[in-house]
Amino acid sequence: MKYFSILIMYLLFSCGKKEDVLLPKSNISIVKDVQDHSPIYIFFKKEGKDTIADLNRKSAIISTNWILNIDKRLPLKVVIPQVIKMQEKKRNEKMHQNEESENYYSYADSIGKNLAFLPFTKVFYKMEKPSRENFVVYFRKGKKQVFMGNKEIQISDILKCFYSIKFQKVPDLVFFFDKNMSYEEYIQYKILLQKDVTHNLDILPVEFIF
Repeated sequence: MKYFSILIMYLLFSCGKKEDVLLPKSNISIVKDVQDHSPIYIFFKKEGKDTIADLNRKSAIISTNWILNIDKRLPLKVVIPQVIKMQEKKRNEKMHQNEESENYYSYADSIGKNLAFLPFTKVFYKMEKPSRENFVVYFRKGKKQVFMGNKEIQISDILKCFYSIKFQKVPDLVFFFDKNMSYEEYIQYKILLQKDVTHNLDILPVEFIF
């Protein structure tokens, strides 16, 4: 299935209106195809001065792979609570649970002109600061580099810097994202982590948003 615009439009006939989701974009496809999936949408809404993450989960079937189509303009602080809600719904389901089903974020590959997907099935989000017992990689809004220890480094150098430190007791390495960054910026960070750090981000399953 090919997409020639980063503007993905969904017609919600049950509501009698058209709603749009502006997807994040990247020039890399992590996953190009997902079979047996259910779409879930989180729309960008404004209510006065407030930005609202409007969740539509009517098509979500527990036993399938879930694809979350989220508007890139939304800040993480309103997106992640909705993501947590959907994760808990799927994890707590007993009757129709499919242990092989995965969760993905969708985004637009601007080079391949296709819809691409980023897995996040095993990620557990926490809307708080990480404890001092953890070794934190801090992703700040509007920055291309990350803050680790007392200095800024390139994302591709995260593991090299971590393993170069002589710890008395090796701490847990955790990612800490600025809650005010856009969802698009978050996805771009996650894609770089998959590309330049490790393809198996499940080894770092806890992410802090604050």
